[in-house]
Amino acid sequence: MYNHILIPVAPEHVGAYGQALTVTRKLLAPGGKISVLAVLETVPAYVALPSDLAAKNLAEVAAELKSEFTDKEIETHVISGHSANSILDWAEAHAVDCIVVSSHRPGLSDYFIGSTAARVVRHAQCPVHVLR
Repeated sequence: MYNHILIPVAPEHVGAYGQALTVTRKLLAPGGKISVLAVLETVPAYVALPSDLAAKNLAEVAAELKSEFTDKEIETHVISGHSANSILDWAEAHAVDCIVVSSHRPGLSDYFIGSTAARVVRHAQCPVHVLR
């Protein structure tokens, strides 16, 4: 049983994490907490966008997460950065003792650059449960 479980979610697939939540609840210790984390990729500095667009996108995703994950034991968080690195850094900084991540069937590009789930599995300092 784990005391703090992290579920990383892709912002464009927030509603597709029912299985991850089911598995997480089975692994959660009594009194434990669940954190749901969405990472928005950082836009390169050379791309000209309105200055308030990033903050607006973060707020929209945060509102969507809060409406999707309403249980009291679930905390939602939205940050920006590189997906895999941000998930790993956040997990370490917040004393996560398990990560439950969903994965897709790898495509050709995943064999060359690797998926976010694969990078999390390879570099996490805690157990990682991968769901397909």
